[in-house]
Order: sequence, then C-alpha cells, then structure tokens
Amino acid sequence: MLPAEMFRFCPRCGADRPPADVGQIPLRCGACGLVYFFNPTVAACAWVFDPAGRVLLIRRAHDPAKGKFGVPGGFVDIGETAEHGLRREVREEVGLEVSGVAFLASFPNLYAYREVTYPVVDLVFTAAAVDPHSARPLDGVDGVEWKDPAAVDPDELAFPSMKESLRLLPGRTPP
Repeated sequence: MLPAEMFRFCPRCGADRPPADVGQIPLRCGACGLVYFFNPTVAACAWVFDPAGRVLLIRRAHDPAKGKFGVPGGFVDIGETAEHGLRREVREEVGLEVSGVAFLASFPNLYAYREVTYPVVDLVFTAAAVDPHSARPLDGVDGVEWKDPAAVDPDELAFPSMKESLRLLPGRTPP
C-alpha cells in the first residue's frame, strides 16, 4: 500500500476523508484545510570502483530482494546531503571510505517494506574505494564481491535502478 492510501483520516484534525479522496495527492482536508504532500523518499547508492576498475557488489541479507546483488547505499536522512548519506551508508554497509563521488543518474523506484510500498528516487553515483581491501559485509550485507562491470549480470541485481545504471557505467557496453 502506498503511503497516500494509508491516510483515511486527516492527520491534523482527525476528520474522515471521503473514500474518493483516499490516495489522492496532495491530501486536502475539507474540515481544517490541511494540505499534505506525499513526496518520494531519497536514496543514494554508488558503483564503487577499485584501482583495477572492478565494482563492489553486496549480497543483500534482507528483503526486499534478499540474496540478490546490490551496490552500497541506502536512504538519505533528514538534514543530510545525498553525498553525505551515500558516504555514511557505504561505511555502515561495507566499512569503506570513498573518494571521487560523482553523480551518474537518477531513477524512480518502489521499495516494498512490510506492508508499505515507498516511492523512492534513487540517486546513483560512482566513487572510488580509498582502501578496497578493507571492504567487508556489515549492516544488512551477507557478502561482498569485486567484479568487472562487464561481467555483472543485470538479472542478478536487486532493483531496476541498479540494472539501468549498470548500462551507464564507463566501459560497459549497453545491450
């Protein structure tokens, strides 16, 4: 269920929302006048390269897409820039510091977690691992693997945004 579909009552005054209004964006309360927008959350991830030109893949330990490959990243917290959130998530997931962070592309995504499907804007970056040998599986990661980008099978990737961004990597030939 999308967040906008979960609000059956006004979050300010508690007034019933007419069934035809449930799921509408923005939420407009006829009783108190509240206007509430349901914007997507922001996630940042990176194709992290080592000096040999390989990319770091993580094996996801949890759903969604448990067991699939991903790239380090996650949700950007309130008050963070996308780049700061990206660096924090890379440290939390694989213990790496990155340099040379550069924006690659953005993609819409849906992230199903428990009973809520979150609309997300995935901001995809490229970066260089400062010390690639220190990469290790940490929070939410079952394993790490360095691969030549040309050898990455898009069908093994967790999210459509990762599959799409893989095609944009330097040295990767689009299908």
